[in-house]
Amino acid sequence: MTELSPPPVLPRAARVATWTVFALCGFAVGMWVVHIPVIERATGVSHTALGALLLVLGGSALVGMQVTGPLADRFGHPRVVSVAGVLVGVAVVLPGFAANWWTLGLALAAFGFFNGSLDVAMNAHAVVVERAYPRPIMAAFHAMWSIGGAIAAVVGAAVLGAGVPALVSLGGTGVLCIVVSLVVRRYLLDSSEEAAEETAEEAEPTRTPARVVWLLGLLAFALMLSEGVANDWAALYLRDGLGTSESTAALAYGSFAVAMTVGRFATDRVAALAGPVAVVRYGSGLAALGLAIASLAPWVPLSLCGWALFGLGLSGGVPQLFTAAGNLDKRASGALMARVVGVGYVGLLAGPAIIGGLAHWVPLNVAFLLPLALCVVAVVFAPAMKPRG
Repeated sequence: MTELSPPPVLPRAARVATWTVFALCGFAVGMWVVHIPVIERATGVSHTALGALLLVLGGSALVGMQVTGPLADRFGHPRVVSVAGVLVGVAVVLPGFAANWWTLGLALAAFGFFNGSLDVAMNAHAVVVERAYPRPIMAAFHAMWSIGGAIAAVVGAAVLGAGVPALVSLGGTGVLCIVVSLVVRRYLLDSSEEAAEETAEEAEPTRTPARVVWLLGLLAFALMLSEGVANDWAALYLRDGLGTSESTAALAYGSFAVAMTVGRFATDRVAALAGPVAVVRYGSGLAALGLAIASLAPWVPLSLCGWALFGLGLSGGVPQLFTAAGNLDKRASGALMARVVGVGYVGLLAGPAIIGGLAHWVPLNVAFLLPLALCVVAVVFAPAMKPRG
């Protein structure tokens, strides 16, 4: 009596499942973000203490990335993505139980670690899914993360407005993460057979040069630092630099975020026609131009156009860098992805703080010269995206 093997996973099903995982991750992070003021008040921590605890979250995410990358290569992406998603579902509830600064710190350390784990695992799996397609599809996955965050903003505003306790709404988020992570497991592609075939074909496996990995990481650092600057400083610049109201100032980040999301949905088609090098090079150039306009424009509408161009230019670069990292070596795509994502994540965390430090000495629009210069650096070193050999 022969044992029936499960039917193979179709690339389209894997693509939809991976879309779902990215949106789920963005939703979980977004639900935490909208509950920050409530959690801060419930635990009685100060703004300064909260800032330090958010660094704990970021640091634990970096550790989670580095731990999970090799695990994904060893145990398979579907298993690690599913387990990480379940653990994110458990961890996102923990801040709702926090009663003081140290319990909140433990909760954020756990949430950061498992969110970082899911981040690396789902990006590594996205590269595997993309290899099953004849055209680029990576940027759309990142767009789905943004969509998940936008949905969280709407849902979070609704539950907060209805007076739903944080523990209940975060608990619902956790249940959703657990259920969806278990359901999508069967639709994810297993990369172990692909890696085994490549190993068998290569009599003497070549080792990926460390300088290539670090160069991709530094490009990710430059572009993600620039993104972090827009996230935290765009609205403040419009309010303080151009003297707008709080509501008008919020349009700066809104124009950036909408342009980035739309750009990510369009990037895959551009990458298919022009290639990843062109996406990084010309996208970074457009981002530099947009930031220059945003920081020098004397009129609010023109500055908003600049922030939109900045978001549009940055939208496609990071997904292309992650794809390049994951394709350097199919046998170690998770570990390589973890290094590049980790270095880029450092930029995302450090960017707002660096600009804040510079703003003590120079006007804010002058401090924006740093991300502008990093975008120019990305233009120069974009050829690092070219496939090896």
